[in-house]
Amino acid sequence: MQQEHERELAHDTGPAVAARRLTVPVPGNRVRLVLASALMLFVELALIRWTSSNNLYLVHMTNFVLLASFLGIGLGFLRGRAGHDLFPFGPVLLAVLIAFVLVFPVRTGTGRGGQWQLVGLFDWAPLPRWLSLAVIFVLTAATLMALAQEVARTFSTFEPLEAYRLDVMGSLAGIVTFAALSFLRLPPLGWGLVGAAVFVVLLGRRLRMVRRLPVLALGALVLMLGAESVVGSFQWSPYYKIHTTQLSGGLFRVEVNNTPLQTALPVSDIRRDSPFYLYPYTYAGSRDDVLVIGAGTGNDVAVALAQGAKRVDAVEIDPAIMQLGRDHHPDRPYSDPRVTTHVDDGRAFMERTDRRYDLILLALPDSATIVTGQSALRLENYLFTTQALTQARSLLKPDGTFAMYNYYEPWLLDRYANTVRTVYDAAPCVQLGPSYGPRQQAVLTLRKDASTGGCTTTWTPRTTALEPSVDDRPFPYLGSRTIPSFYLWMLGLVLLASVVAVRSVAGPLRTMRPYADLFFMGTAFLLLETKNVVQFALLFGTTWAVNAAVFAGVLLSVLAAIEVARRVTIGRPILLYAALLAALAAAWLIPQDALLDLSLVPRFLAGVTIAFAPIFIANLLFAVRFKGVGSSTVAFGANLLGAMVGGALEYLALIFGFNALLVVVAALYGLALLTGRRHLVVSST
Repeated sequence: MQQEHERELAHDTGPAVAARRLTVPVPGNRVRLVLASALMLFVELALIRWTSSNNLYLVHMTNFVLLASFLGIGLGFLRGRAGHDLFPFGPVLLAVLIAFVLVFPVRTGTGRGGQWQLVGLFDWAPLPRWLSLAVIFVLTAATLMALAQEVARTFSTFEPLEAYRLDVMGSLAGIVTFAALSFLRLPPLGWGLVGAAVFVVLLGRRLRMVRRLPVLALGALVLMLGAESVVGSFQWSPYYKIHTTQLSGGLFRVEVNNTPLQTALPVSDIRRDSPFYLYPYTYAGSRDDVLVIGAGTGNDVAVALAQGAKRVDAVEIDPAIMQLGRDHHPDRPYSDPRVTTHVDDGRAFMERTDRRYDLILLALPDSATIVTGQSALRLENYLFTTQALTQARSLLKPDGTFAMYNYYEPWLLDRYANTVRTVYDAAPCVQLGPSYGPRQQAVLTLRKDASTGGCTTTWTPRTTALEPSVDDRPFPYLGSRTIPSFYLWMLGLVLLASVVAVRSVAGPLRTMRPYADLFFMGTAFLLLETKNVVQFALLFGTTWAVNAAVFAGVLLSVLAAIEVARRVTIGRPILLYAALLAALAAAWLIPQDALLDLSLVPRFLAGVTIAFAPIFIANLLFAVRFKGVGSSTVAFGANLLGAMVGGALEYLALIFGFNALLVVVAALYGLALLTGRRHLVVSST
């Protein structure tokens, strides 16, 4: 029996192991692998952030660039040492991608007909969505493929676990660097200079190759990003590309990610031209203590002060937008001593505060960005769930009033009004303003005691009211439990293109057959990581800092698992599958509401334990298996391609919710167990 298993393993590892054992790591390769891995993840994060700020097609495409990145990285690893050295072409491909996005942007504008619509450069018609996204996908995948091949070439000179360890250290460095640049609010020029410097170090003598094309490409890349950074009134916050315009009469307009956000108006102009700002106070009782979530540049804060508020807590997630309001709002509301500002996520603030309010106002808290390339969450998704509105109600004084307003399409107004009715068991007051195309200004108000304060115009559904969104499925902008058809087409074409690309680059797919279990592990782990991103967004806020901390925590868990696998011989790896199943079951059974009821420190400890226990065990399982692979680059490539499939399966959360992803994760690890069971037997004998 033992000999039979050894013959099976030889098919997987024989020649590859021999070749690998003849390869001796060159001094300096450790630094090269760390730098290459850091550059690869840095470029991936920068592209996810930057492309969506210039192309509105990507705002709601959640993980589109992430899928392209995983495909490119997987292809780069599958090539390994095979074929031409692609890394010198990395700067060229990246420069072409940047040029394409800048020359063919997709933004909101008036167009030639004078109507608000999507436009391109000089208000010309934008490229068709399918063409724009296809070019971005191909160029992103090609760029990451060139970078990943450099990682793979160095990766293969080490024993598998040592290579994996150095790769994770580099990835951690890439995340920390990008987080630091976000904290400093550096524009893309700063990102480009950092990336170009690492390119130069890694290219070394190869800079003279290919007719100095990499040098020219790096120069063009820095010039293009520099021009975008210094031309026009642009700022870069951790969330947005912000454009500011000084209007006549001292007014100030802000656009984010090529979309109009707000014009800072004095209260006198608001009373005359935008009276809906005053609607929340029409039927409110006392307004001594006011909470404004989505404070923006300060219009709602200025109105609250004008309405007699003695204290206003102004919550805004973006520090740059709040600073713009502080510096430029005509009424200077943020300088008033009655105002306390909070740069925070609105839901997280409500969960942490112990104050009580006369009026809680959700003031246009809709964003133009997603939390990360690895989840379908927008910044405000957790503000509109039944749990969020229940928490808001608990913060009201006995005669306090809750209000929310926006420009709603009829079906979305019905959903939000139905959510308010679900929480208060009474229909809210609805006050309507002018219509703008399919959208209409609307304000929903209701007192804590479920009375309308004298308002007689209460909400009644125009059609069948849509179910409220909940914390497990926080998608208020999705009409029903379905995956939109465009997403399905996109995912289908992406997966088909991926199969063709893998077949073309790496040859027959059967070369990856010995690593089918690693493929399923990659698919499962991406879903597990996504679940943790959204869980921590709920527990601690949908902020860039929380997001960066989660990714860093995941990588530290991976690093810890590698160190354990290097030092400890696990004789029965199948026990790890049992431990992983138990950890997944615990994460599935413990309700998120139970964690939200805890104070901050116990919530953090419980959240970290529940989230990172399965991550650590899963990575220990992967490390034990990866330790004995023959071709580390092919095995790692198969794992990364599995992660890309996991990114596609993430959309199941739109139908079943995020907690259901844990069931899918368990099933995928079951497939990994079935396809990799012979390696478990070998390890235990």
